[in-house]
Amino acid sequence: MAAIETSRPAPFGAIATYRTVNAFTNALATFKVWNDTRITRKALSKLSDRELDDIGLCRGDIEMLGR
Repeated sequence: MAAIETSRPAPFGAIATYRTVNAFTNALATFKVWNDTRITRKALSKLSDRELDDIGLCRGDIEMLGR
């Protein structure tokens, strides 16, 4: 019976490239979350106290978003 090895080492530079792309992707995702939170806070800050009360929030709740 012949044994076949199915695992091979990664090509030169593949792991470093993967880690670089992964770090960039994580940074981009973090930036998107931060920007979405910033836009939401800005929009909620423009609402009146009455409008915030209608959706069940108060001014103090706006600063707690994203934390």
